[in-house]
Amino acid sequence: MNQVITVNPATDEPIAEYHIMDKEQTNEIVNRANRAFPEWKRSYASRQGYIYNLAEYLTRNKYDLAKVATTEMGKTMKESVGEIEKCAKTMIYYADHGDSFLADEVLNTDARKSFLAFEPLGVVGSIMPWNFPYWQALRFAAPCLMAGNVIVMKPSRVTLQSGLEIMKACAEVGMPDGVFQALTGSVDTAAHLIDSDVAAITFTGSTQAGAKVGKRATGQLKKCVLELGGSDPFIILDDAIIEDAAEGAVKGRFINCGQSCVASKRFILGKNIADDFIEQFVKNTTRLTVGDPTSMDTDIGPLSTKGGLQTISEMVDDARAKGANILTGGKQVGERGCFYEPTIITDITSDMLLATEETFGPIAPITIVDDERDAVKVANATEFGLGASIWTRDLAKAERLSRRIESGIVSVNNVVVSDPRIPFGGIKSSGFGRELSKHGMMEFVNIKSVRFYDNLTHHHYVE
Repeated sequence: MNQVITVNPATDEPIAEYHIMDKEQTNEIVNRANRAFPEWKRSYASRQGYIYNLAEYLTRNKYDLAKVATTEMGKTMKESVGEIEKCAKTMIYYADHGDSFLADEVLNTDARKSFLAFEPLGVVGSIMPWNFPYWQALRFAAPCLMAGNVIVMKPSRVTLQSGLEIMKACAEVGMPDGVFQALTGSVDTAAHLIDSDVAAITFTGSTQAGAKVGKRATGQLKKCVLELGGSDPFIILDDAIIEDAAEGAVKGRFINCGQSCVASKRFILGKNIADDFIEQFVKNTTRLTVGDPTSMDTDIGPLSTKGGLQTISEMVDDARAKGANILTGGKQVGERGCFYEPTIITDITSDMLLATEETFGPIAPITIVDDERDAVKVANATEFGLGASIWTRDLAKAERLSRRIESGIVSVNNVVVSDPRIPFGGIKSSGFGRELSKHGMMEFVNIKSVRFYDNLTHHHYVE
C-alpha cells in the first residue's frame, strides 16, 4: 500500500490520503535542503526576519491551523489554539535571543587569543509525533533554524497535514526553497530520512521507537537527540495546599486527553492528606466535559487513534481485574470515536499494567505512602526520568527532594510545562539531549575551539 489515510478520531471518518515517499524521493528532498544550506547559514539578520514573519503568520492563522490539528488527532480547539500561540511566542524568543546564544565565547587560556564559535551542522532530520504536532516540531525548529541549520521533517502519519501546514507557513513567509521541508509517509520514510545525507537527527516519540532511531543514527555516526516517554510522578506531601494540588492534578493529568510525555502519570500522596486530596481530585475531574473537540466548551476530546483507546481500555480492565478501585470513569464514552472517561484509580499493585507501563491517556493511578522518603522511592522506581512535580508549603524541603528525584525536570507547586527559557529533556529511558533554551540550540551546532599562538609549544607530550 503506497498511501497513508488519516482518520478523525472524534468521528471515525477518513480525512485524507497521502503518498508514502520512498528512498529516492526522500533523498531528493534532502539534497534540496543541502543546496539551500550554504545561503541560509550566511546571514543571521535574514534568518531573524523570516522567523519573526513566521511568528506573525502563526498568530494570524492560529484558528485555521488549530482546526487541522483538532481534526487529525482530537485535542480540543482551545488546546490547539494555545499550542499555536506558544509556537509563535517561541519563534519570537529565539529571534530575539539567538544572536546572544550564538555569539563567540572568549576564553582565557595559554594562547594569545582563544574563543569558541558556534556553527550550524547542515541538514537536520526531524521525526516528530502526533500529540503536539505544531509545538514539538517548532520548539525544535526555532533554535535549529536560527542557528543556521535547515530541516527535513517527517511528521507522524496521524498528523501529516499539520506537518505540511508548517512547511506551507515557511513558504508563505518567503523562506528560501529547501530550508524547511516535510515528508509524507510512515516508518520506512523515517528510516530513509535517517539514512540520507543529513548531518543529525532529532526524534520525539516512544522509548521503543526512539531506541531504534538512536541505533540507526549513531550507527552512521550522526548526532541525535531523543525526547522519549515519561511516567512523571506528582508528589503531594502532607503539608501541601490541597486545593491547589487537586486543581493542578486535573491540569497535569488530563491535558491533551492525557497524551503528553510530561503529563502527570503517577500520583503519590502522603497518607495524612490522601483522603482530602482524593475527594477534591475526584470532584474536579467529574466536572470535566468530554465530547466534540471542535467546541470551545469541551475539556477533553478523544484519544488520537483506536489503538490508543484499546491500550487504555486494556490497562483499566487489567487493573480492575486485579483489585484496583475505580473512583470515577473507567469506560469508553459512546460507540463512535475514541472517547474515554477521565479515570481515577486507587489500590494499585506492582503487577498491574498501570504500574509498569506509560499511561498515555486519561488515567490517574494513585499510590499512598507513609512519608517523603517513601515518596521519593516510589517516584524513582521507574525506567523513565523526564519530569516530576512536588507539592508542599516547605520550599526548603522541596529543593532538597528535587535534588533526589531522578528526572530532567522538576516543578514545585505547579505542573510540568515546557518553556523556551528552560532546557527540556530527560534521563534514563526518557532519552538524552535537550530541547529549548540556549542548551537546545547548542545540540545542533559545531562548538569549534579556536586558539592563536605566538610560538610553538615545545613541551607537549599528551594530546
